[in-house]
Amino acid sequence: MDYTKDQNTILSVKDLVVKFRVRGRILTAIRGIDLDIYQDECIAIVGESGSGKSVFTKTFAGMLDTNGFIEQGDIIFDDPSLADTDVALTPAIRRILVKTEEKLNEYAKLEKGSEIFLLMEDLKRKEAERFSLSPEEEQALEDELRELVFQRTELFNLKQTLDTGKEKLKIKETARRIDELDAQIKQKQAGKQARIQSRKAQAKADTAASKDYEDKLAALKARYEESVNHDISPETQARNKVLAKEVALSIGRYTPVKRAKAHRRLLQELKKAMQRGVDLTDEATLNSVFDPVTFRVKFLSESPQRLHGTCILNLAKVQDPSDWTKIRGTRIATVFQDPMTSLNPIITIGKQITSVILKHQQCSELEARKRALELMIKVGIPNAEKRFDDYPFQYSGGMRQRIVIAIALSCQPKILICDEPTTALDVTIQAQILKLLKDLQKEFNYTIVFITHDLGVVANMADRVAVMYAGQIIEVGTVEEIFYDPRHPYTWALLSSLPQLAQKNTELYSITGTPPSLYNKITGDPFAPRNPYCMTIDTLKEPPMFQVSPTHFAKTWLEDPRAPKVKKPEIIENIHEKLIEAFNI
Repeated sequence: MDYTKDQNTILSVKDLVVKFRVRGRILTAIRGIDLDIYQDECIAIVGESGSGKSVFTKTFAGMLDTNGFIEQGDIIFDDPSLADTDVALTPAIRRILVKTEEKLNEYAKLEKGSEIFLLMEDLKRKEAERFSLSPEEEQALEDELRELVFQRTELFNLKQTLDTGKEKLKIKETARRIDELDAQIKQKQAGKQARIQSRKAQAKADTAASKDYEDKLAALKARYEESVNHDISPETQARNKVLAKEVALSIGRYTPVKRAKAHRRLLQELKKAMQRGVDLTDEATLNSVFDPVTFRVKFLSESPQRLHGTCILNLAKVQDPSDWTKIRGTRIATVFQDPMTSLNPIITIGKQITSVILKHQQCSELEARKRALELMIKVGIPNAEKRFDDYPFQYSGGMRQRIVIAIALSCQPKILICDEPTTALDVTIQAQILKLLKDLQKEFNYTIVFITHDLGVVANMADRVAVMYAGQIIEVGTVEEIFYDPRHPYTWALLSSLPQLAQKNTELYSITGTPPSLYNKITGDPFAPRNPYCMTIDTLKEPPMFQVSPTHFAKTWLEDPRAPKVKKPEIIENIHEKLIEAFNI
């Protein structure tokens, strides 16, 4: 694939942070990823287990576990056909337009007083802090309590595994330590409450500070009332008319009950934005105002019967689970590692394919069967007509994975996520599945996001490679750049670990140490403790993403012009011929 020209970006990930709640603690699995994925390419995501590869791609399809959440960032999906939105101007929608415009014109008066409003908010916040703990104190105490609760949970779980017949002393000691932690937790909680009560008493006793607060607040309220008592300009009225149409477009797809709820929440968000003087003419800012409620649909045109707009598809901000049904499976599909966990063992193969087709496409059962048989033939199932009513246990591992691919492609998605789809298969079948994925890509024109540990698969499949470590992308480039001109020490280590590069009578290279705990805040370069080329700055400051070429980026201080020049390991020098021979490229 030629990356010298501008590419059509199908998915753009910006500053993505994903966290999980695990036994009373917060684990940061994805830490500020930026990545553009292009139309019709195959991009491989590589890295050690636990680096965040699968979590990263699960955010594309709304498949995070229930204890996971996206804390910040954007995932903009470019799909014009899905983004195109039409809403009929029914009596209900017309009423929404009128009411929304009236409310927005009322709220717009508040924009003139936004500076004073923010001053009042700041004053109230400082007054509240006088009667309680500061945010920093509150956070420090919460972190201490969370750590104690985590330790207690770990000890309790350990106690459950001990043999009551043979490990009585160990059980007794563990119970004693649990009791100690319980006492510490109660002491911390009581200490926190005592500090809050002490602050309240001090604040109440300080009558001068209380009077000063009341006087300042009263003066600000008087100024605020005066500033918001005015008529809005024709320009603001015109802006609000367009905003009302965007509100109607954004909630028009919902049922009446859900639409009413979303309408109220959108009006609240717009009111808050106007109170704070948010610039509603800025596209990105306006998108963020809509995000807590629903996708914003940008108004384009209207007719006497309909409103027309285009939706900003930010997959990191999906609020309604029903919206995922229009994306997951139809636009973004996944092929998982083990086909037996992807297929239902008590439902026939044909039924599993046709059920997906019937759910997402407007067709009859007869047409769905015909399409399913065509897909089975395309993925290489012999005697598809006879095998249509077989169960998964009657198929071999390779054939089951072909069926999973057929299901994933049944709605012709634009992105196909392959989460280590060949790991459970033998080498011969692996090659067949990889060739099948590439051959079908030419026919169906989908983008492949390939998660793997196998650099041999990367060498044969990928156009580009993104290397992940500790929840970050630390190097990205074309497959040739990553294999022949890697820049990050972690990429050097991964390539050096290839068994195919080992010489006779030499020890196989392995990366020393373990990845950092993602429960803790990471200072500097996360690979620094395992990096034989570590510099002092690696332990102090996180490196930026340095640009090596128009398509190659590396997140390492070694790329800084001030850094000493370091040669990559000898084992990966001139590896071109070794790779060609090893991977049959």
